Amino acid sequence: MPKWFQNQMMRAFLEKDRYQVKMLNQCWFFYVRKERLNL
Repeated sequence: MPKWFQNQMMRAFLEKDRYQVKMLNQCWFFYVRKERLNL
């Protein structure tokens, strides 16, 4: 997981920003799934 992504996740988590956490989580799983299909 890239450092900038970890920082965004941590900030959203600490600020209890549920919408941001949910959105980042969806983006991450979409990215991981896409990368697996490309292998």
